[in-house]
Amino acid sequence: MSVLVSLIVTVGMTVIVPLGLRLLETPERPGTTALRALRRRWPLPGLLGAVSLWLPRGAPAAALAACYALAAFALALMALGAVVRVARNRPLVPGPAEVAALTALATPSIAAVALVAERWGHQLFGFGPTILRLTVAHFHFAGFAAALTAGLVCRAVPGPAGRFAALSVPLGTLTVLTGYFTGEAIELAGAVILTAGMWTVAVLTWRDIRPGARDRFTRALLAVSSGVLAATMVLALSWALGEATGLPHPTLTWMAATHGLGNALGFALCSILSWRRLKETGV
Repeated sequence: MSVLVSLIVTVGMTVIVPLGLRLLETPERPGTTALRALRRRWPLPGLLGAVSLWLPRGAPAAALAACYALAAFALALMALGAVVRVARNRPLVPGPAEVAALTALATPSIAAVALVAERWGHQLFGFGPTILRLTVAHFHFAGFAAALTAGLVCRAVPGPAGRFAALSVPLGTLTVLTGYFTGEAIELAGAVILTAGMWTVAVLTWRDIRPGARDRFTRALLAVSSGVLAATMVLALSWALGEATGLPHPTLTWMAATHGLGNALGFALCSILSWRRLKETGV
């Protein structure tokens, strides 16, 4: 499982995040210039973070992971700066799509903290290396990629369903994180919220966004991303339910090979590639 999770995280660090950041660069968003500059420099910290995954645990691996963490913290600071701007201009309340975008900017920093601890070989808040490595994967895909996609869907499909997706994905991600510390029942509640939000993303992608794509390849990418997302979230929900109730459920190794790999390649990569194509064609 360790090798598979490392491959999944490598894709997240070196492909998903930099491609996704490009989708967040919009003229109306304050801080886009700084975001663009960081995105252009991302390949180096992304590569260093990926290399750290393949080294033995210890100081050298942790040092490389810390380089990645610095870049991730810079993203989180951009999100914090946006929140501060909102606080100073109370009439300017961020909409659901912007909440999702800010969540996408913040979540890699959570993954990075877990990465540094895991690569150093130390427990973090009582969590051992296996859970920490899975946390790194989770917050790159169920965090960054999921929130990013939910925000894009909300902008493309105005209405209650789009707003629900853009708000429930960040809320579900935060609730799952809270459940790490408060118990499996809260983690299950987070999985339910996150699953509801991601199923909404899948339905809206299939029903409203896919038909409007101008070429067959983009429509195929959107179809794959929505179909895989719907299936992988069933696995996530069954695992959380089993952990909370003791009912039979997939093992972590099985989850990494199905839910994890499916989310990384079938959902996140296909979704971001399709949204890049939609952005380039103006759809």
